[in-house]
Amino acid sequence: MKRESDTKQKLLDTAVTLIWESSYGSISVDDICNRAGVNKGSFYYAFKSKSDLAAAAFEDHWNKKRGLMDQIFSSQVPPLERLEKYCDRIVQDQVEKYEKFGKFCGCPFASIGSELSTQDEQIRKKAHELSERTMKYLASTLRDAAADGILDAKDSVELARQVFCYAGGLIMQAKIENNPDPLKCLKKGVFRLVGAESVESMV
Repeated sequence: MKRESDTKQKLLDTAVTLIWESSYGSISVDDICNRAGVNKGSFYYAFKSKSDLAAAAFEDHWNKKRGLMDQIFSSQVPPLERLEKYCDRIVQDQVEKYEKFGKFCGCPFASIGSELSTQDEQIRKKAHELSERTMKYLASTLRDAAADGILDAKDSVELARQVFCYAGGLIMQAKIENNPDPLKCLKKGVFRLVGAESVESMV
C-alpha cells in the first residue's frame, strides 16, 4: 500500500510541476510518467486519465498550502496585515518559481482553468472551486476590516472577487512579459482597490 501511495504522490507532484513549467496541453501522460519515474500501467492504476490526475494534483497542491493560507488569514492577525501578507506571499511564490525555472510560470490554477474551461468540465470546476476558496479568505478579511471601521466594504464578497481578479491579472501580465516587475505594484493596487492604507505606509 505504501508503494502505491508513493507512486500516486509522485504523479501528483510531477503533474503540478510540469503544468506550472509549461501547460496542460503541452504535456502527455508519457511526459508525466517519465519525469515521475513511474510506468504507464501504474499511472492508469492510480488515475483514469490525465484529466483526473490534474484535478487531483491541484487539490493536493491546495491541501499542502492550506496551512500557510490559514496562517496568513488567521483571525488573530489584523485584517490589513493579512492583506499585506497575502500580497507578499504571491510575489515571493512567483519570484521563487521564476528563479527556479528561469521563466515566469504564473498561477497554475488560473492557467489550467483558462486553458481548459471550454474543453474539460472537471478541470474547469476544480479551478473555479480553488479560486472560490481563496476569495473566501479575502472576503472574511475584508468583512473583519469593515467591522473594525478600517474600510467601507458594503459587499465584502464582491470586493474580494475584485482583489482576487486584480492579483490574477497582474500575475498573468507578468507571465506574458516573462518578468516579475508587474507584481511590484500588487500591494499598492490592492490597497487602493479596497480603499485603505497599507500597514507599511502608516509606519
